[in-house]
Amino acid sequence: MKATDTITTYIASFVDELVRAGVEDVVISPGSRSTPIAILMAEHPEMNTYINIDERSASFFALGMAKAKQQPVALLCTSGTAAANYYPAVVEAHYSRVPLLVITADRPHELRDVGAPQAIDQNRLYGNHVKWFVEMGLPEGTIEMNRYVRTVAARATGKALAAPAGPIHLNFPLREPLVPDLTLEHLFSMGRNIHNKQINVTIGAPQLNNEQAQVVANMLAGKEKGIIVCGEINDPEFAHSVTRLAGKLQYPILADPLSQLRSGSHSKEYILDSYDTFLRNEDFITSVSPEVVIRFGAMPISKALLLYLKKHSDAIQIVIDGDGGWREPTLNAAEMIYCEETSFCNGLINQVADQNQSGWLKYWSEVNLLTRHSLGRMVEETTLFEGRVIQELQSAIPENSLMFVGNSMPIRDLDSFFTLTEKDVRLMANRGANGIDGIVSSALGASTLGRKTVLVLGDLSFYHDLNGLLAAKQNKLDLTVILINNDGGGIFSFLPQSKEEKHFEYLFGTPTGIDFTHAVKMYNGQFTNPTTWEEFIEAFISSMDSRGLSVIELKTDRRDNLKYHRNLWNCVSQEISRFVEKSIK
Repeated sequence: MKATDTITTYIASFVDELVRAGVEDVVISPGSRSTPIAILMAEHPEMNTYINIDERSASFFALGMAKAKQQPVALLCTSGTAAANYYPAVVEAHYSRVPLLVITADRPHELRDVGAPQAIDQNRLYGNHVKWFVEMGLPEGTIEMNRYVRTVAARATGKALAAPAGPIHLNFPLREPLVPDLTLEHLFSMGRNIHNKQINVTIGAPQLNNEQAQVVANMLAGKEKGIIVCGEINDPEFAHSVTRLAGKLQYPILADPLSQLRSGSHSKEYILDSYDTFLRNEDFITSVSPEVVIRFGAMPISKALLLYLKKHSDAIQIVIDGDGGWREPTLNAAEMIYCEETSFCNGLINQVADQNQSGWLKYWSEVNLLTRHSLGRMVEETTLFEGRVIQELQSAIPENSLMFVGNSMPIRDLDSFFTLTEKDVRLMANRGANGIDGIVSSALGASTLGRKTVLVLGDLSFYHDLNGLLAAKQNKLDLTVILINNDGGGIFSFLPQSKEEKHFEYLFGTPTGIDFTHAVKMYNGQFTNPTTWEEFIEAFISSMDSRGLSVIELKTDRRDNLKYHRNLWNCVSQEISRFVEKSIK
């Protein structure tokens, strides 16, 4: 068999088996060594290809797509530092449990460590941040190698999805010639076995049996003072199950915005959305001591909640993790239960007795309602306050939309000001490693889901991923960016180093003074800069009816934003203290 035929059949079999295993999308960064893989991926009729020139942006684009679709996405680049640029997104995928198939082309073994160009050590490049690494065999035109490459494709896809989901790295050493022969007959069906797939990887979900569920029910028996804490969870069935469990136990649910519990058609009767504010109030904290905490999903955004859980370390804390990981930063958990979260709720509902309506649940709910109303009223009285952005967006965003939120202040404002709604609004963020890199690209990747997509982020995050805007232009994607521009790192104003005035602005505030108008226009985007809330809403509604990239910039002042936040917290805290004092009497 000719060398061209060998590499063609080998790579074509790999690509075909990826598709048969359920991989529908690939993000490709151009390069020479990856030529046969890229061409054959583009040639396969059932694979969607996206081009992203900058590897770092490409990797976060794939990450956002995989997170939104909750299925593996392939990511392809050439050899050398191109692969190193994937590292930040691989780290994020690892910690946020996102299935990525990272495919890197490489020099053949005889060109390694001999001074050949574009050759670095790519073996285990991402260390422990990938679930599985494979140094692929060199292409051969044998039946055994065809089965091998198809088996690796199926196995890699299954491993990426298996709990906890995460990234896989396949490294392909390839010799020239690199251009495949697309005229070969039966290009993608060569080497298929008689079955539907080379090998089918079935992934089950861990569940509790009746006896195990009864043990948990016994822990909860007689304990009226409990809370349910929900972090990031993406199972659409979970909302209905956990609210039923809360009703049975009469426990309040403290719902992180990424839990997907604050929006949708499910019951909101037991869900609290303003706990990050009222858990800052010492009078309330000392008045409520939980006996038990049931926690689902990733650790919530709220630092106030984390401190509250640490303060009440004597409570029995039960952590449920269907992926079999270990997300428990309080170090106080009494039980780690590896069970699929919705299944756990349904199983426990059948085991626990109905609790009578209690003053405990009523007290939490009343404080939450007081806090929400007070925050809403005070925010409406402010000028261009950053927290109000979330409130205005929640009112104006269309049904069945997706809101991607940047880290630092935007995600914290989402936690404070995005309240319960019947709208179906999916909320997303990169909270695995909590970095500000790649946010634009991740949001653009998520936009491929087909929902109206809104990205809210700060100016430093936007600057950090300006290259990512090219994906909107090249792939004809629609995205509305709400750019909160306070000319620097706003979150640092809330931290202790802000008191070091001599070096603060230079080291932490880091003002850039960038006019983003020109950058947005460079990528064929529409740019507006409203100065009133009326103009903001008008610009936002217009962007929802437009195609392509729209950037709406709100200029704010970091010092004013700090003052507004602290005034809000202080005023609401005073109202909470009065309520607590009155309730105790």
